[in-house]
Amino acid sequence: MRRLLPLLAAVALLTTACGDDAGSDGEGPIHIGFIESLTGNYAPLGTEAAKTVELAIDQINKEGGIGGRKIELTTLDDKTAPDQAVVHFNKLKEDGVDAIIGSTFSNCALAVEPLAEREQIPYISLAPADEQVDPIQPHTFVVPATSSKYAESMLRYFEAEGITKIAVAYDTKSAYAVAGYEGMEKFASEYGVELVRTERYETNASDFSPVFTHVRNSDAEALAVWASGAPGVTLAKQYAAAGLGIPLVMTASQASKLWLEPVGDAAEDVYVQSAVGVVGDELPDGKLKDVIDKMADPFEKKYGYEPPQFAMDGYAGAQLIAAAFEKAGGTDKAEVRDALESMDLVTPTGRYTYSAEDHSGLDVVNISMNQVRDGKLVPTEWGRQQLAEAAEAAG
Repeated sequence: MRRLLPLLAAVALLTTACGDDAGSDGEGPIHIGFIESLTGNYAPLGTEAAKTVELAIDQINKEGGIGGRKIELTTLDDKTAPDQAVVHFNKLKEDGVDAIIGSTFSNCALAVEPLAEREQIPYISLAPADEQVDPIQPHTFVVPATSSKYAESMLRYFEAEGITKIAVAYDTKSAYAVAGYEGMEKFASEYGVELVRTERYETNASDFSPVFTHVRNSDAEALAVWASGAPGVTLAKQYAAAGLGIPLVMTASQASKLWLEPVGDAAEDVYVQSAVGVVGDELPDGKLKDVIDKMADPFEKKYGYEPPQFAMDGYAGAQLIAAAFEKAGGTDKAEVRDALESMDLVTPTGRYTYSAEDHSGLDVVNISMNQVRDGKLVPTEWGRQQLAEAAEAAG
């Protein structure tokens, strides 16, 4: 993906109109652009985020907006395609947006990021790929816990459970999955864990029996899988019939009915990571639970199901950029950027403490480890400890 970025940036240079910032400090609405995957492979994820970005902004506007100014949202569909994300960035730049919330799909987010940096537009990404914030990019801030944070959290869980040898399977075409695997490789020894088998596959894979055969012939005590979209469903369904006899551990991309429902009975007993908000009903009373309820209650009332991981991320992203406008006292992009970099805010995904050295903001305590029980995600005992720590950190 990084090799494609110079080309995409060149395309943007040819198509982006120059001009003064529209929507700078004044009395008109604050204009936020939102690029998301509403069609294509990532549509099931992106549409959930879109629901809560809209919910958060609707709530903010009904409460009086930011300094009396309403937020105007423009949502554009990147179709799960990086080149479309670039086209939409150009349109939003021409329209004079004050900030951009970026796609759930890491490859789209990585295509937009250098353009937002060049134009110095505050950019809130809903994708978890580490490359966006490592090294730090001045105007880019990530909402989900990064892939490496999820990797470290998973390794902490293995350490607590006495699991020392694991197999890892990951999608080589997904920036999210690659970063997750690299995080596990980087941190494994710190937690007394050895990666005894690594299996690579591509997004269009439909038969995972070779992966299971190789894992069966290793001495792995658990299989960790980095997947999103269709492969996560297919692998889990086939795993149930493979009879490996070791735990299957999935990441937060599966923390949703979008995975639970199609996998069905095969999901039972699978371990799935998530942001603490996904299992917010298990949290003790306090500030974090209150923030989650403010989002989850109207979401469930409108859509009839509990908000998934991606919905949590969308709502948090809208809250963060709105809080930055409020803290900056307007829409001056440099001041909004500075406000983000000093942000301390509790959202449904946990407490964010961005800084000059950290544009991801979330600590690993905001990640729970759950197990599927009767079709629902239920925190493990270790996960409950994480929830307690997250609630305490939120104040």
